[in-house]
Amino acid sequence: MGRDSTLGTLLVALVLCVVCSVLVSSAAVLLRPLQEANKKLDKRKNILAAAGLVSTNPADKKATPDEINARFQARVRRVLVDLASGDVVPDSEEHPYDQYDAREAADTQEGSVEIQTDGPTNGRDRREKLAFVYLVMKEKNDEKNDTKNNGEVTQYVLPIYGKGLWSTLYGFIAIDADGKTIRGITFYEHGETPGLGGEVDNQSWKNQWSDKEHPKLAFDDQGNVAIEVIKGSVDPNSDEVAHQIDGLSGATITSRGVSDFVQYWLGDDGFGPYLKNQTN
Repeated sequence: MGRDSTLGTLLVALVLCVVCSVLVSSAAVLLRPLQEANKKLDKRKNILAAAGLVSTNPADKKATPDEINARFQARVRRVLVDLASGDVVPDSEEHPYDQYDAREAADTQEGSVEIQTDGPTNGRDRREKLAFVYLVMKEKNDEKNDTKNNGEVTQYVLPIYGKGLWSTLYGFIAIDADGKTIRGITFYEHGETPGLGGEVDNQSWKNQWSDKEHPKLAFDDQGNVAIEVIKGSVDPNSDEVAHQIDGLSGATITSRGVSDFVQYWLGDDGFGPYLKNQTN
C-alpha cells in the first residue's frame, strides 16, 4: 500500500480521529471533577453576592476560593422546600439533599408539576416540586462568645430562573428576614446579548435591587408581588418607586422576562408560601 494512496490517506485519517477522540474523552473525564468544583464555587459566590457577603464588582478585590467557601460554610444553611405548601422537607433517605438536583427534577414527571401560568421557563410547561432555599445566618460574635443568636436567619436567598430573549437566565434573589425587602440579585448563567440583555450582570443595574437608602420591596401592603422591571427609568417621585427597577436599555424582552419570572418565583406558585410561613 503506497504512502500516498487513497487507502493510506484514509487509514492515517482514521488513526488521527481515534487518537483525538481518545484524548478529548480522557480530558473530559479527568477534568470533570474540576469543572464540578468550579460550578459549585461559582454558585456559592453568587449566593453570597446576592446576600451582599461578597462583591461581584470588577473594581473590588475578588474573594479567593478559600474565602468564598469559608464564608459560605460559616453563614449559609440550605433547606429543601415543598413549593406548594411552603413546608421544609427534611434531609432524609427519601430526599437526600446531596443528591437532589432541581433541574433534573423539573425534567421528570414525578419530580415536577404543570405550570398553571405562562410560566418562568424557556419553553417548558413543568417546574420542580421541591427547591432549595439558602438561609443566611447572623454572624457569630466570637469576641463576646455570643451564642444566643445562633440559628437566627437574616436573609433568604431564593433560586430563580426564566426565559430572556435568547436563553434561560439562572440566578438568585435575596429577601430580608422581614420577608419583603429585597437585598440583592445575581445571575450566574445566561446567554443574553452582551451590552443589551447581558447587562443583567452590570453592577450599576444590580445595585438598584440592593439599594439600602431606598430599599426595593417585593410585596405591596396587601401581600401581592409588586416588584417589576419597567420599560425606561424609574421616576424617583413615583408612589411605586419602591417596587420598580429600571429596564435594560435596548433589551425590552429580557427586561420583561426578568420581571415576569421574578414575580413568578416570589408568588404563590413559587416561594410565596414558604416566605409567608416564615413571617407569619
